[in-house]
Amino acid sequence: MVTENINEYLPDSVSSPGETLLEVLEEREMTQAELSSRTGLARKTINEIIKGKNALTPETALQLERVFNISARFWNNLEQNYREYLAYANEQAELANCVEWVKKFPLSEMVRKKYLGVLPKDPIVKVRTLLQFFGVSSVEQWRETYSKPQFAYRRSKAFEAKPEPLSAWLRMGEIESQKMNLRAFDKQRFEIALLSIRDLTNEPPARFVTQIQKLCAEAGVAVVFVPELRNSTASGATRWLSPKHACIQLSLRYKTNDHLWFTFFHEAAHILKHGKKEVFLEVASGSPEGEKEMEANSWAGDFLIPRAAYSQFASAGKRRYTKTEIRHFAASVGIAPGIVVGRLQHDKYLDFKYCNDLKEKYRWEYS
Repeated sequence: MVTENINEYLPDSVSSPGETLLEVLEEREMTQAELSSRTGLARKTINEIIKGKNALTPETALQLERVFNISARFWNNLEQNYREYLAYANEQAELANCVEWVKKFPLSEMVRKKYLGVLPKDPIVKVRTLLQFFGVSSVEQWRETYSKPQFAYRRSKAFEAKPEPLSAWLRMGEIESQKMNLRAFDKQRFEIALLSIRDLTNEPPARFVTQIQKLCAEAGVAVVFVPELRNSTASGATRWLSPKHACIQLSLRYKTNDHLWFTFFHEAAHILKHGKKEVFLEVASGSPEGEKEMEANSWAGDFLIPRAAYSQFASAGKRRYTKTEIRHFAASVGIAPGIVVGRLQHDKYLDFKYCNDLKEKYRWEYS
């Protein structure tokens, strides 16, 4: 949101303390040489203050107070106001070069989802507002924080193509995570939580969302559900917010329960098995890339459907699966039938056109 100080009045120009000092000298008919003699300041120093090349220090302000009987606070305020004006003017020039950057973000979506307030027409204020949203001081720092090569990896080409909406989606997840009361990460507690969460795959979102968030928060993991932004192509992300707190972020990109639950447990695997410095993103479509992604996939698949049970149920030579068989098997392992359908389709035991009505379609209120 835009903070109050953005709309503060800032004048078009501010006189430097040196200009005022020169006016006082002329009014008192005093030369710079005489002021040097009376204050002990070098003539060069006085001349550079007058020209705005040197700052007027608090010590100099006290000296001027004694010479002119004009309070040190007056001189200090002049200096502060002038430096603030220069900083603002420099910032305005820098932000003016970033106007095109702002256009790469889905701003209307971000406003609609209440992550940004109503945006003003002034393009420079838009730049400043977006920097505040990201919590960075400049576009360069945005690149350092959100666009480094190591920030995204399952389909890195997709991230490189549209880093702006994807970074906004990730920042939305950070903002939601900051609202949560998280304990310090406890691996054993997290593993126990995942067992309880697996039992929720047959529940509707109205029930399982709050349960997932509560169980994981007690283990030091924030789980946030953030709607996908246009061109972000994100279904999930995992990262460590701090050494003590991790975050799993989920969208509803594919809208069916098999995708959502597999993505959740895939992200959980990254937390359990991989380092705290990497950020894992599940974006676009296609085969997973890299050893860690394969490991997370394998762990998630076996956690949802125990390998021995699945191997006995599924085989390349088996006849076509019926919906009744899938329902019975799902009940025997305690998960939603749609997850079994998704697994069979992925492993090419079941054509993608069959049994999709066993998958449950989810729709968030804000999606």
